Amino acid sequence: MLFSILFCVCLIAANILETKQISVLGISLTGGLIVFPISYIINDCVCEVWGFQKARLLIWTGFAMNFFFVAMGALCDWIPGAPYWTNEAGFHAIFGLAPRVAAASFVAFIVGSFANAYVMSKMKLRDGGHHFSWRAILSTIAGESLDSLIFFPLALGGVVPTPELPKLMLWQVVLKTLYEVIALPITIRVVKALKAHEGEDVYDEGVNYSIWKVFTLQ
Repeated sequence: MLFSILFCVCLIAANILETKQISVLGISLTGGLIVFPISYIINDCVCEVWGFQKARLLIWTGFAMNFFFVAMGALCDWIPGAPYWTNEAGFHAIFGLAPRVAAASFVAFIVGSFANAYVMSKMKLRDGGHHFSWRAILSTIAGESLDSLIFFPLALGGVVPTPELPKLMLWQVVLKTLYEVIALPITIRVVKALKAHEGEDVYDEGVNYSIWKVFTLQ
């Protein structure tokens, strides 16, 4: 439950933070980099401990909560402001772009998150549960690469100069993967603690990897 809550909060926060482009050491990035990689770390933990089926439910739950938040933000942005309200432009600058960002985010999130969970699950079966670190890193590279390839052209095409987009996508993948590597010692400890506490270490033998079987947990 706690992992699901944090997962949903990370997705919602990332949607808002993505509306700002930031510069770190001369590298153009989006604000979502601050929080979005945490969702991939949570995805890794859930898939590693509870298996692909629970990860699938987690991903769709995050999708639904994110959609609800964005819809409410768009509705509030559409409703005329009170006569004394003076921050209409600032509010619209964030939530006015949110539907486009969210639409791109929804598609990229589904593809990237399921790619991440699939790679984690398949590598765990192949390696007999060994080499968690490699699974975590390689699944992140697969998921984040697909996420960035889909998200940035759809969300920021025409907003960010076209020559900047490939560099932006590449740096996002590199830095998000680096984020995962830096956090890996903590992730390993969390996974070990979860397995010990929950008494579970699921291997996805015979699992149907269809993303649509949302409520199939057995």
